[in-house]
Amino acid sequence: MLALAVPLKAAPVTGGEKAISEGQLPAAARQTISAHFAGRKIALAKMETELFSKTYSVIFTNGEKIEFDGHGRWTEIKCKRTAVPATLIPPQITRYIRANYPECKILEIEKDDGETEVTLSNHIEVTFNQRYEVIDIE
Repeated sequence: MLALAVPLKAAPVTGGEKAISEGQLPAAARQTISAHFAGRKIALAKMETELFSKTYSVIFTNGEKIEFDGHGRWTEIKCKRTAVPATLIPPQITRYIRANYPECKILEIEKDDGETEVTLSNHIEVTFNQRYEVIDIE
């Protein structure tokens, strides 16, 4: 018996990205923006639909960017010229950075799988575990 391999066209697994209004962001995301990014103008808000989840991203006119999970909790913040708002950085991370890199600002912070990574103004990246212990420096 001869089996033929017939290529099948795979269905896309993501719904893609689409621009949305600020009002379409989850309430928690809107609250984070108003509390920690007050006065900044939103250039673009987007929603990305995956197979089982949604994520949101907001880009401000000054180039800063914040990403949220489907519940509106921030997952990544990128500030190009200014520091990430101190109120969003866990105090253990702030203490470590002040003690070891006092001349640096935190320009980026990302939470993923229980780890938190910060990028400093001197381009050093420091990764912390769930207990905010340093596990990597690049």
